[in-house]
Amino acid sequence: MSRVGKEPVSVPANVEVILSSSEVSIKGPLGKLQRSFNSDVIIERDGDTLLVKVANSSRQANAMSGTMRALLANMMQGVTSGFEKKLSLVGVGYRAQVTNETLNLTLGFSHPIVYKIPGGVKVETPTQTEILIKGIDKQQVGQVAAEVRAYRKPEPYKGKGVRYTDEVITMKEAKKK
Repeated sequence: MSRVGKEPVSVPANVEVILSSSEVSIKGPLGKLQRSFNSDVIIERDGDTLLVKVANSSRQANAMSGTMRALLANMMQGVTSGFEKKLSLVGVGYRAQVTNETLNLTLGFSHPIVYKIPGGVKVETPTQTEILIKGIDKQQVGQVAAEVRAYRKPEPYKGKGVRYTDEVITMKEAKKK
């Protein structure tokens, strides 16, 4: 069995877990998440922990046990403390502004970019050059951050673009004569 899959997932006191035959639902102080799981794994509740076990001895079941355990741990963290990604805009005139359900970006193009914020994700702009993306679903928060970053990826010569705050850009040297 997978090393990750063997570890139990602890259930905090303020979290409610509902297990059905092929779906798990987790409700916490920040919201509710649900996910269906593969028939190759079995999820059992043992007191204040969740255990992921393999249903058969196939390689697929072994891989899915580790994946499902990681997804359950992310769901627990999401409904208790949430996830956040921080982006920074580097470049002269690059700005971001949130209005209602849209993120307005000025990234050096001839037109402004209007990104519609999906449900379940909150976007804040503490300053004009910072974007803070928060939510309870780790995959959705990462996807929104990746889509915003894709509008103007950091370029390797001057480093201009939309980057993750902790991202390191390897700069290239300019062409010499």
